[in-house]
Amino acid sequence: MDVIARQLSITGKVQGVFYRDWTVDTARRLGLTGWVRNRMDGSVEALVQGEGADVERFIALAHEGPPAARVAGVVANYVAVAELAGFDQQATA
Repeated sequence: MDVIARQLSITGKVQGVFYRDWTVDTARRLGLTGWVRNRMDGSVEALVQGEGADVERFIALAHEGPPAARVAGVVANYVAVAELAGFDQQATA
């Protein structure tokens, strides 16, 4: 199993449009672990971890997000794999 982790920064109209809820649902459906949170600058940040193909699929889907979102960009940085369980929302940072 090729487990990878990526930290994402998603910009655009991504707050107040259920982007975090969509992220949790999509990540869980793909069997990923990690978290998502709003940022004070208006972006959304997420850490996604799992099978390489599933993480890449999630990143591709993140460019669209939920119907009300207008994603301007997604930056995905490589991060070290960690011990994570489940996928949840965290407090705004």
